[in-house]
Amino acid sequence: MTIRLAQEKDIPKIIDLLQQVLEVHAKIRPDIFISGTTKYSFDDVKEMLCVESKPIYVAADENDNVLGYAICEIKETPEDATNKVKFKQLYIDDLCVDEKARGQHVGRALFEHVKKEAKRMGCYEVTLAVWTGNDRAEAFYEGLGMKTKERIMEFIL
Repeated sequence: MTIRLAQEKDIPKIIDLLQQVLEVHAKIRPDIFISGTTKYSFDDVKEMLCVESKPIYVAADENDNVLGYAICEIKETPEDATNKVKFKQLYIDDLCVDEKARGQHVGRALFEHVKKEAKRMGCYEVTLAVWTGNDRAEAFYEGLGMKTKERIMEFIL
């Protein structure tokens, strides 16, 4: 397995994986997520491939078939923020491993690659968000050493 930057040829598989992620979220929160849709379109992903601050890493098998991805974004403390230390973080916007490849340590390999890239970029931390109810993902990230930094709470009217 190799981890590399995504290429345009990978977009159809990335879209397929985005659908897998969306279905997990739609089962957890059907009041928010619409089954049968994706977070990003083909054109959205194609555009991200050209943006240096939004790297997409893919894990590919020996035949270069995409097994999973990590869609990332470099975030920096806003220049006008006077109450926070200035730093960069590599935010994992979305991470998915194909259902057929789960249990093969693809997610762990992607996460380790993201950490390595974040260090290379001079980031202070790697962050991500997990929806409440996605217990499998939460346990996976905790198993990688991640800790809860903050929680967003809601009151549905």
